[in-house]
Amino acid sequence: MSAQLSHSSGKPYELALVTATWRVPRATVYRHRARRQAQAPAAARRGPKTALTDEALLEAIRGVLGRSPFQGEGRRKVWARLRTQDVCTSKTLCLRLMRATGLLAPGRARRVLGPSHHDGTITTDRPDVMWGTDATSTVTTLEGQATVFIAIDHGTVSVKVVVA
Repeated sequence: MSAQLSHSSGKPYELALVTATWRVPRATVYRHRARRQAQAPAAARRGPKTALTDEALLEAIRGVLGRSPFQGEGRRKVWARLRTQDVCTSKTLCLRLMRATGLLAPGRARRVLGPSHHDGTITTDRPDVMWGTDATSTVTTLEGQATVFIAIDHGTVSVKVVVA
């Protein structure tokens, strides 16, 4: 509205009149103008900048790994050894560089599970092939604690209960 010209005077409306009409503080208008005129900051990593470039830090990491008597080192040990050499960096930067260049220690091998012995059914064609068991305990007033074992034959659906 402040860009519009007044019909009577031919001049733009004053900001005070516009903000009073809209019932908006003038500071809000100035803040929105400044935000619109400000340029977006260049995309960069957040946080404080390190003294070393990524290439120099990567060479320091390779030096730590080369002096290590072990086959592979994790990023925490590398980061700690860098700190003893007065190379200050963050753990996440060390991890990012080691991951990008394939310098991380090999992880544990995943356990490959074979085919399931249980196909999802609990019924069988003949008895004494598959059993289901469960146990619970309770307190009785006469004997004290009693343990109840239950076994179910899935072939005949017969139930055997043993109280001990």
